Amino acid sequence: MVKRSQVVVSDYDEASFILVRGVNVRKILGLSLCIFCRFAWAASCPAGQSKDASALVQIEQTWASALEKKDAATLGCLLAEEFQDVDPQGNISDRGTTLAKAADHRPIHNELTELTPRVYGDFGYIRGLATATDAQGKVIAKVRFTDVYIYRDGRWQAVAGQESMLPKP
Repeated sequence: MVKRSQVVVSDYDEASFILVRGVNVRKILGLSLCIFCRFAWAASCPAGQSKDASALVQIEQTWASALEKKDAATLGCLLAEEFQDVDPQGNISDRGTTLAKAADHRPIHNELTELTPRVYGDFGYIRGLATATDAQGKVIAKVRFTDVYIYRDGRWQAVAGQESMLPKP
């Protein structure tokens, strides 16, 4: 290990382990970026949404569009910090994992049908059917979903989601 006036650089990997006065600079920069992105996403999120069922339908359409466009920023506005999702295989994903997956989402189109929203004050949920199709219009999957929302900071935020794969006909 080489020490240069309060900066320590390890012999094995200079790029990933730089210490300044005993603090890992890379970790601090990464944490700062995460915090900045959180506030940047929150700053651009819409407020003043109506507290009715039609707002939940619109949000679901926005969610499907954001996945299609790999738009993690828009999706970030829809998901609450405590968001958790259960996929068709039973795996639980948190908000961060869901946003990371959105950036690498397969090029598919989700057609949403059978949307049934319910609103109870600051709580709401919506059930529906997502039919995923590829670029040629071939149906890849049909997924029944339920998304749960709370109304916070003037907007609906998803706190939970559940998907169930429908059997192929």
